Amino acid sequence: MKSLLFAAALGFAATAVAAEPVDYTLDSGHSQILFKYNHLGYSTTWGMFSGFEGTITFDAENPEASSVDVSMPVKSMLTGWEERFEHLMSPDFFDASDDEMVSFVSTGIEVTGEDTALITGDLTLNGVTREIVLDAKLNQASMHPMQNKPWAGFDATVQLLRSDYDLGKFAPFVGDEVDVQISIEAQAAEGGDGN
Repeated sequence: MKSLLFAAALGFAATAVAAEPVDYTLDSGHSQILFKYNHLGYSTTWGMFSGFEGTITFDAENPEASSVDVSMPVKSMLTGWEERFEHLMSPDFFDASDDEMVSFVSTGIEVTGEDTALITGDLTLNGVTREIVLDAKLNQASMHPMQNKPWAGFDATVQLLRSDYDLGKFAPFVGDEVDVQISIEAQAAEGGDGN
């Protein structure tokens, strides 16, 4: 998500100039992570995380030094069907405790266009940490029309393998590949000075 920060800087350049890193917080009410996988070739099964929190620290003078840290409880997963949720939380898959977390911490950035970038980071899922690369796009960066503060929105995608995170039960019949779509909004933190 670092590259998202770089793209956000382009959008904010006309309204704000920051000499020091600036903190942003995710808008939990408008940030979602959707995931889908193939179920035996018959259907596509969907799930979602929403209401999670995170912090973006943006360094306008050195975007590569920016950072993102996002986390959410595994048990905040939404499946739309209680029996599926219970199965995913069972020993067949997560065997999840109430305080088990999913987290992403950015480690690198490659800006690929005016509003696109590849974001490298460490994803920790089911107690396993692996490097992933998000294909990210800035949707908009401007003053929020109702909140009257700097705001930015981003989309990103990545494909994960369940088996990489010790979650591969029933693969390949139930698809090992999980397509992930991320859409988040971030707002300038109170003070907005990185402190």
